[in-house]
This record gives sequence, C-alpha cells and structure tokens, in this order.
Amino acid sequence: MPREIKIAPSILSADFSRLGDEISAIDAAGCDSIHIDVMDGHFVPNITLGAPIIADLRKTTEKPFDVHLMIDPAQPFLEEFANAGADTITVHVEADIHLDRSLQMIRSFGKKAGVSVNPSTPASALECVMEKIDQIVVMSVNPGFGGQSFIEEQLSKISTIREMIGDRVIELVVDGGVKVDNAARIAQAGASTLVAGSAVFSGGDYAGNINAIRSAATR
Repeated sequence: MPREIKIAPSILSADFSRLGDEISAIDAAGCDSIHIDVMDGHFVPNITLGAPIIADLRKTTEKPFDVHLMIDPAQPFLEEFANAGADTITVHVEADIHLDRSLQMIRSFGKKAGVSVNPSTPASALECVMEKIDQIVVMSVNPGFGGQSFIEEQLSKISTIREMIGDRVIELVVDGGVKVDNAARIAQAGASTLVAGSAVFSGGDYAGNINAIRSAATR
C-alpha cells in the first residue's frame, strides 16, 4: 500500500512582508503542516525569526507548526517555542550535546520531538534516541538558505533511516531541494513528509504546486 505523503511548505521561501497572508494562503491551498525554520546566524549562516513572531503567526491557521530549530544552543529556548505554539519542535543532533535531555524536555511540554541530521551526518547518529522521537528530518541540502539543489547522496540515507524506523510511529521528513521532478524518488526512498519552499511558493499557484508535488510523490 502506498505511503501517504504529506506536504509541509517552508515559509523560508514566503514573502516575509506579508507572512500571515502567505500562511493563510498555503493553508487554503491544502498543505498538511507549516514548516518554520528558525536560524541564528551561528549554527547556520542566516538569521530568520523567533518565538514572538511564531506566536503571532499561530493566530493565522490551525495547521500544525513544525518548528525546525537551526540554532546552537537550542535547549534554553525550547519552552519559549513550545509556548509560542509549536506542535513539533526539531533540534539538530549536531548542535545539541545533550540531545536526550532536549527530547525529554520537548515531550514534557506536550509537544512532538524531532531530530534533524545534516547531509554529512550519518544515520547512525540517531540510534540512541529512536525510542524518544516522533520525527526525523533529513537535511537534503546544507542548512541555512532556501532554493538549493537536492543532494542526491541523501537518498541512501533516507532509505537507511526508513529501515531503522521499522514499525515505530516516526515521521520521516526530507527538507531541502524538493521539487516535482525528484519527489517520487524521495518518497520511494522512504520519506513520509516533504518540505518544499520555492517549489510551493514560486509562481503564485500554491494549490497547484502542492498538488503537483503530492501527485508526483505518490505516482
């Protein structure tokens, strides 16, 4: 039976001058969740937004907020992002020397806990926390900027992680360079959620773009 494929537009590619309207638009266009990249200019070479903005954006939609923390350290800010309205909080294995504690904290706030791995990080980095996570985010570009090309070598990592998940209820998310022309291969490798930025927001037809990616992935 084909795996259900969810589409999570990354607002990193949205028009930040009208961010609330953009979120309402992708909600109406049929997205499954909203992917929010929080960058600190330290762990990654860019700065985006913080918890107060997420709290304001929370008023614009009831779709789940998947808050991806590309910050180091993340642990001191977990409660703040939980209170801002995140439904899932994802931290990077590379940025968190006390990863197990962070995951416990996220779940203690009543949120789903996620772990992200950069392109050069092996799947084995996840082995010790598989029982404590609700989501794995495989970065298929080097984090920090939108609009990058998919790194093909990540397909084998996605497949490896899908095998590691087994029967566990863990969402396998792929983030970076997702397009209509590679969605099928990414889904076939084992992804269950595709994060797409420019592929959703380019051209203005958000519903058409979301449907095209979903159809390609489930073809």
